[in-house]
Amino acid sequence: MMMMKMKNCVVCAVVLMALVLSDVGPVAEAATCSPTQLTPCLSAITGGSAPSQACCQKLKEQKPCLCSYINNPALKQYVNSPRAKAVLKTCGVPYPTC
Repeated sequence: MMMMKMKNCVVCAVVLMALVLSDVGPVAEAATCSPTQLTPCLSAITGGSAPSQACCQKLKEQKPCLCSYINNPALKQYVNSPRAKAVLKTCGVPYPTC
């Protein structure tokens, strides 16, 4: 069980690094789509803590970009994770239908 948790943490860290290091082009003129803008949400998504006000603000700003992140193979798993969906819900950002 402990090895499984460690493996999940490693997988999550790799996915988060892909999120931080990849750059998705603009989807909407009002938002500059960059997954690095979501770094304030890392602890909420990886650790399950409550999202900060900064996290929620960034999610709202990046809302037009979420479908691009979902369609990006490097980011899809990250955005589709149960914790990411919970953070979106807590912040009042609906999960997109792409």
